[in-house]
Amino acid sequence: MSLILITVISICVTSGILLLLSRDIFRIVMGLAVLSTAANLVVFSGGRPGSLVPAVIEQGSQALAADAASPLPQALVLTAIVIGFALLCFALILAAAVVNQQGNSDVASYQENEPPAPASTPGSAGEKASSDKPSVMEVES
Repeated sequence: MSLILITVISICVTSGILLLLSRDIFRIVMGLAVLSTAANLVVFSGGRPGSLVPAVIEQGSQALAADAASPLPQALVLTAIVIGFALLCFALILAAAVVNQQGNSDVASYQENEPPAPASTPGSAGEKASSDKPSVMEVES
């Protein structure tokens, strides 16, 4: 069971990184989703996934059985799945809005739409234009 889980985690991490390195915005979002699935599997593997004894306290006993599955990783993974699904939906809607506004899904073309860097003022680097306000960090001399 452990070997299968390790193999699945490594496949998820590899495919997630491969998707993240793509130029398509939807593949990038899907790569993040696959990587979050790999992280969930890593947390889940800490809770004895091969145990067939449920994480239920028997009537009359004070603690779980020694060979029972740990309920904490299961609760953490369930919470992470819900939060991850909500973030995936938000990221897909955001990506769809960006593609709708830009006209394509290639992230390399989005650099053309960034605002230009502020132009430096003429003169020496130490001079300021008269309309510039002094910086908060400048010391009056």
